[in-house]
Amino acid sequence: MQLLRNLITAAIAGICMGLAPDPYSCWILAWVGLVPLWILTQKLKIRGAIAMGATWGFFYHGMSLFWITGIHPMTWIDGVSWWNSLAIAAAVWLIITAWGMVMSGLWAGGMAWFTPKLNVTGRVIVGCALLCALETIWSWGPLYWTALGYTQSPHDLLLLQVSRLSGQQTLTAAIVAVNGLWAEAWLQRQRISAKNSYRQTFVLKARGMIAWRYAIAAGVMLAAMMVYGLWEMNPERVAAENGRAIKSGIIQGNIPNTLKYKGTLIAVNNYTNGYEQLVKEGVEMVVTPETAVPFLYPDPDSRRAIFDRSVANHRVFTWLGAFGHSRKPNPENAYDYTNSLFLIDGSGKIFSQFDKVRLVPIGEYIPFKAILGGLIQRLSPLRGEVEAGATDQLVDTPWGRFTVGICYESAYPAHFRYQTAAGGQLILTASNNAHFTEVMTAQHYAQDVARAVESDRWAVRATNTGYSAFIDPNGRTIWISGINTFEHHAETVYLRQTQTLYVQWGDWLTPLLCLIGVGTTIWQTGAWHAWRHR
Repeated sequence: MQLLRNLITAAIAGICMGLAPDPYSCWILAWVGLVPLWILTQKLKIRGAIAMGATWGFFYHGMSLFWITGIHPMTWIDGVSWWNSLAIAAAVWLIITAWGMVMSGLWAGGMAWFTPKLNVTGRVIVGCALLCALETIWSWGPLYWTALGYTQSPHDLLLLQVSRLSGQQTLTAAIVAVNGLWAEAWLQRQRISAKNSYRQTFVLKARGMIAWRYAIAAGVMLAAMMVYGLWEMNPERVAAENGRAIKSGIIQGNIPNTLKYKGTLIAVNNYTNGYEQLVKEGVEMVVTPETAVPFLYPDPDSRRAIFDRSVANHRVFTWLGAFGHSRKPNPENAYDYTNSLFLIDGSGKIFSQFDKVRLVPIGEYIPFKAILGGLIQRLSPLRGEVEAGATDQLVDTPWGRFTVGICYESAYPAHFRYQTAAGGQLILTASNNAHFTEVMTAQHYAQDVARAVESDRWAVRATNTGYSAFIDPNGRTIWISGINTFEHHAETVYLRQTQTLYVQWGDWLTPLLCLIGVGTTIWQTGAWHAWRHR
């Protein structure tokens, strides 16, 4: 019975955390959604804590990522049956959810192992260090989306500003610390109540009042972050640091996947019409989504001719989403290509090219090809594989250096930080999103808002089906499109050369927390004293 109660407690806590990001947008729940799991880690042995952490992770990551099942049905792809489509969607959801369960299980197990003998300060430090370290390791892999920090974007802009200090892990650490302090206040009250079953003394009353100091500390931490956020979001400060203005245009083509490759005439016409309308509005730069025109570029193609002629006539710079030739041709697979953004002006010259680095497993490449290649190839809609771009790409333009990301890369803060530290003055992202539901598009937009805040940059995001947007350096949305609509819009954005602490130093907080956490654990558990007296 106790096991069942613990499982229900962990599940409810995971659901609370799962309600924080879009589509539910109950971001405030993230500041309490870890409390029950924290309490369980202090009461259970390691195996029990791991099980509770995995349960919590199943509901948090499973709820947050359930939108992945929206890729079903993929019967619009030649050769993919309804059942194969269902198998792909279910398998992908289970895999990414299980990956999240592993991380939360390891965190809970680590808490049960390392922290019971520590004081409250030590437990909070180690709790923050553990999760920040696990999320950092997680971000090195191909399945990264639901870091705790992303639960605050785009609705909690005030607290989101702290990500300027050390990136997304700053928010993760803050969420863990606040939850931990709430939990410790509760645990302290429980311990006092247990000692005072039959009588209340003055000393115990005093201890009970002291127990609330942890809750007060959590409140003070939140208040301090709010004050910092208010300071960062001062519009006058933002305006004073803006550089050159660029009137930019976005085209949202609204080409559903059912038409993406068969209805190419519609796509080309939509982007041509949108381009010409934006030219009339006097834009200096037009941005199209990921694979807006799904042909190899710069190869001549009669299906793209009307768009090429329009760009050649008006000579306004355009970021064209298309496929590029593989830089490392594979004689065994003629279908390999890059997913790229090309900066063109109709002269026949490619001014800049960015090739997507972070590829989508199964959607753009076959993971574990040597082992599972045959099985995945039978399920995957891929004919060939997308070739990943170089991780050290830098994109120079006539206006200066830009920070560029394509689709899935929005979830990887380090991708944007590298380019911004190297001189990127404006964030540019291009995505398709037609594969997924409105939930995914909202979360994807939230990722780009977070990247703009971390980097202190204006952001221009062009998507195929929504949400396209112009975002200021504090994450405020200047304009956002509708969903599943054809739209084009122009706004003025600004180049910036500021550097946040995160841009300058990267994620310095995680190694610092780990160092302090290790030292605290060694000192408080007596390991240091035992070593000295050997």
